[in-house]
Amino acid sequence: MTLVTARIPSGRDGSDEYLTAPRPALPPAVFGPTDRMRGWIVTAVLTLLAAVTRFTMLGYPTDAGTPVFDEKHYAPQGYQVLTGGGVEDNPAYGLVVHPPVGKQLIAVGEALFGYTGWGWRLSSAVFGVVLVLLVVRIVRRMTRSTLLGAIAGILMIVDGVTFVTSRVGMLDIFMVVFVVAAFGALVRDRDDVRERLHRVAVEGRMEMTTWGPRLGVRWWRFGGGLLLGLACGTKWSGIYFVAFFGLLSVAFDVAARRQYGVSRPWVGTAVRDVGPALYALVAIPLVVYLATYAGWFASETGVDRNAVGTDVGTGGPFSFVPAALRSLWYYSGNVLDFHAGLTNSAGNRHPWESKPWTWPMGLRPMLYYFADGQQITGCSTGGNCVKAVMLIGTPALWWVAFPMLGWALWSTVARRDWRYAAVLVGYGAGILPWFLTLDRQMYFFYAAALAPFLVMGVTLVLGDILGRGLRSGQDREGRGRERRTLGLLLVSLYVAVVIANFVWLWPILTGLPISQETWQQQLWLPSWR
Repeated sequence: MTLVTARIPSGRDGSDEYLTAPRPALPPAVFGPTDRMRGWIVTAVLTLLAAVTRFTMLGYPTDAGTPVFDEKHYAPQGYQVLTGGGVEDNPAYGLVVHPPVGKQLIAVGEALFGYTGWGWRLSSAVFGVVLVLLVVRIVRRMTRSTLLGAIAGILMIVDGVTFVTSRVGMLDIFMVVFVVAAFGALVRDRDDVRERLHRVAVEGRMEMTTWGPRLGVRWWRFGGGLLLGLACGTKWSGIYFVAFFGLLSVAFDVAARRQYGVSRPWVGTAVRDVGPALYALVAIPLVVYLATYAGWFASETGVDRNAVGTDVGTGGPFSFVPAALRSLWYYSGNVLDFHAGLTNSAGNRHPWESKPWTWPMGLRPMLYYFADGQQITGCSTGGNCVKAVMLIGTPALWWVAFPMLGWALWSTVARRDWRYAAVLVGYGAGILPWFLTLDRQMYFFYAAALAPFLVMGVTLVLGDILGRGLRSGQDREGRGRERRTLGLLLVSLYVAVVIANFVWLWPILTGLPISQETWQQQLWLPSWR
């Protein structure tokens, strides 16, 4: 306990009394990791390693020089963006089913390398590398440990889901990176808020109001809103993260005000923080989302661009809304109808479909590419080989999802560990909303957003196994030294197993020629076939 001097009116003659009262000591003034040089060196090394894995054989395989799997949708649309003035009119399909940001990013690679495998996959690979960098920095900040940040980076590099997603010309990796970057911005905002509150407390201004101080412009949260807008501008499922991260930000604010002794933290958060949070994490994403359609607004050939006056009447109660916005609303309604119609009950089924309860352990992966026969050569048998690319989570990593989630839930409730709570929010945003539409056709690549939060959660568990002493450099007693040594051994063994598992899967993650026998050995579960 510390003593605080407060000025209180006596109430009788208007004079002031100075009373001394106890209050809890301020939290430690630590608002982020301190080993900056080592942190950036580790980050650079792991980012370089991620680049090597993501860019190796990036243009391989293709389907006789054409895209594979759903690249057949997005690579042509990206090329239309490149050659059509920033918009895809999509004459071959009649409907554009996703917002434009991901296809615009694919177009960047195609502008550099043309309509080739390298062209339509370049941006995905770049974003896959950025994802590793982000996870290293976020975990390092959450744990104040460069070691744990490095472990998270290694696990992210050898995760099969994000590895394959980084090497195909599809949209998922873009949304995942925007979501994780927004999460990192909110974690950074959390530290920034505490630093501001600490400064106010040290200056003795915390008791000036029962609501606590105003916090000023919060640029990190504003940046998070921009990133969430880009996530929604890539795939509509980004809106789930807008809702979950908005609640997370408010929870961070309540906890911060309570931690620094604000008399009424809930009311203070409602008065001081909720309004700016709605602006930063709802209004800004909406504005950014609309801005991503700039090419569509400027075009004359975009799908449904001139729906008002043709498909939609010019009158009605919403006639005051600009025709362009009404046309976008009509277009979005058509897209929603398209997605809503992709249901099992309507007869839409796919051999590699999966439901969200299978995603945590990756029980039903996704086959992106497959070729076999006498024309496939290059394996040890000399002929009749197999080439396959399968979206599959590294089992040694994904199969510990439920134990990790259980430990995270217990740590959140019993230990009040905000780090696990934040990871659960991110993980929940990636999976829980899908349970509301179980009749819809779904695939394992929807679970790509789970991978970074799975890695973060597993790393936090490994940090608990290591113990605080190793992370802080303390070594005070032999028993503690033995525990830390054992913890380091267990963690190192686990990370080695995950790496070895990834190396084993390498042929079916990259499409290398393998024998029929090796192909069968790669398929561990009946549901993988």
